[in-house]
Amino acid sequence: MQFTAEQIANLLQGTVEGNSDVVVDQLSKIEESGPASLTFLSNPKYEQYIYQIEAGIIVVNEDLILQKPVKSTLIRVKNAYSAFTELLKLYDQLLNDRSGIEDHVIIHETAKIGQDHYIGAFSYIGKQVKIGDQVKIYPQVYIGDNVEIADSTVIYPGVKIYRDCKIGKQVIIHAGAIIGSDGFGFAPQEDGSYAKIPQIGNVIVEDAVEIGSNTVIDRATLGSTIIRKGVKLDNLIQIAHNVEIGENTVIAAQTGISGSTKIAEQVVLGGQVGVVGHISIAKGTQVQAQSGVNKSLKEENKKWGGSPAFPYNNELRSQVLYAKLPEMEKRIAELERQLKDKNNS
Repeated sequence: MQFTAEQIANLLQGTVEGNSDVVVDQLSKIEESGPASLTFLSNPKYEQYIYQIEAGIIVVNEDLILQKPVKSTLIRVKNAYSAFTELLKLYDQLLNDRSGIEDHVIIHETAKIGQDHYIGAFSYIGKQVKIGDQVKIYPQVYIGDNVEIADSTVIYPGVKIYRDCKIGKQVIIHAGAIIGSDGFGFAPQEDGSYAKIPQIGNVIVEDAVEIGSNTVIDRATLGSTIIRKGVKLDNLIQIAHNVEIGENTVIAAQTGISGSTKIAEQVVLGGQVGVVGHISIAKGTQVQAQSGVNKSLKEENKKWGGSPAFPYNNELRSQVLYAKLPEMEKRIAELERQLKDKNNS
């Protein structure tokens, strides 16, 4: 795909400075750019590169004052970072512009599929499924009976969505994610074995959620496991049965959330955070990576760290003390030696 500087400037409502007919066909980091590259400069730390490279086009802030001549064509915009982000979105849409139904797809006769869809090869769509308009389903996706998927959602290869789950609008589910697998419910028996408790609920994923690769969201025992609007989940996350995650919460990779925990809106959980079941986490909470949350966090907009988690500033002070423990041990041993010598003298 090739674009001229003039076409890009019109798209970004920017001003061309240089050759408006120069053609580019790839997006690049500024330090790796070549004559066919389109790149951008927003961070002053990287300004040196615009005088060194020969990129085809560089998107820059309109108030940038050049210190030296440049070889590239510039497009000046109000905010180079935001403008380049829009270009990335458009480029991604062009790369993923697919439509129709490929070969070897199984669609049950009772399923209803909207307009402008794409369904990749070897996908399976079960009974009574409802799929909205402009939904993209990549190859080898499994969609169980009675699943509902709203408009403009993208489901990447290998995703499995079990029966009765509901997926909102503009959701992105990355490869290998599993939605609606059984919750971890077993009842201990007198003989020491465990009897499986049927998991008859579902998972509800609201609008504008993004779910990373190989993340698993378990269905509820009864009722629903709920992922609210705007939630962003990284790769390799485990969300157990009957969990509820509030709007615009962000959770990093390898985090595990145990059953029936309620997480409020705008929470941030770092990587490898562990959360026990049947607790609540207040709005705006931030939890440091590798922390363990073993009780409800009831104060809003507070930072926590450590395992078990406690207020973040206290955790930082504790880390300073941990670092001093070997020296403190030596000092205590020396004091004990001196005390023993004194008592023996």
